Amino acid sequence: MHTILYDGSFEGLFTAIFEVFEYRYQNVEIASKERFHQENIFAEIHEVITQTDKSDRVLKKLEQNLGKQGIYKLLKVFLSEDPELEKVTLSAVRQSIKNPEENILENYADADIMKISKICKSVDRESHRMTAFVRFEKMQDDIFFSKIDPDFNVLPLIRKHFSDRYQDQKWMIYDLRRNYGILYDLETSDFFYPDEKLDIRNYQENFHEEEKNYQTLWQRYFTKTNIIERKNLKLHVQHVPKRYWKYLTEKW
Repeated sequence: MHTILYDGSFEGLFTAIFEVFEYRYQNVEIASKERFHQENIFAEIHEVITQTDKSDRVLKKLEQNLGKQGIYKLLKVFLSEDPELEKVTLSAVRQSIKNPEENILENYADADIMKISKICKSVDRESHRMTAFVRFEKMQDDIFFSKIDPDFNVLPLIRKHFSDRYQDQKWMIYDLRRNYGILYDLETSDFFYPDEKLDIRNYQENFHEEEKNYQTLWQRYFTKTNIIERKNLKLHVQHVPKRYWKYLTEKW
């Protein structure tokens, strides 16, 4: 049994997969260094150094076999942070190399491919909900700020949506669970970490006065227009699950 450790990056994962084929490993597992806990004391550890030329060769071959949509699905599997993401990704690559003429990601009779399909649907659902429930708050420096806490690492997937939709204003979206965000400065949208741009712990202290007034007005409006007799909490939760309420001003 061989265990291949990588740095947790997308390129690192596909570098590891390249070396599975390079060294012709058969009985092998791939794990990120951060999540690895050695259970098999007899396993041989092989630590990978991320090399973009190796990962690019694998991805180029996969694109020939599966198309860009196939690569996008494997990206969503990676961003899902699922405990089996390395296992099912390696399985998909092996099947694609073995059957280059087929789109193996449509072979739902295979357990690993079915797992990939389910993961992609879950990630797609979470991405859609993040685009729907994100609420921006105006800061003193005129940047519109939003905090999110998604089940999956969907920031890279929603980046284009917000870059296209809000091109005329500076904005920032921050992932509380993974401690990084996106900052759009009217020209580019780049990933950042809090020590570089923002003290996330005290961000409310930097609200613009307009934002404070808006939130007060919106809460009053929501309260006044809410008809108690027609309240249907079951239906409400069905459309807006409780775990998303923390993003909504009217729920504070």
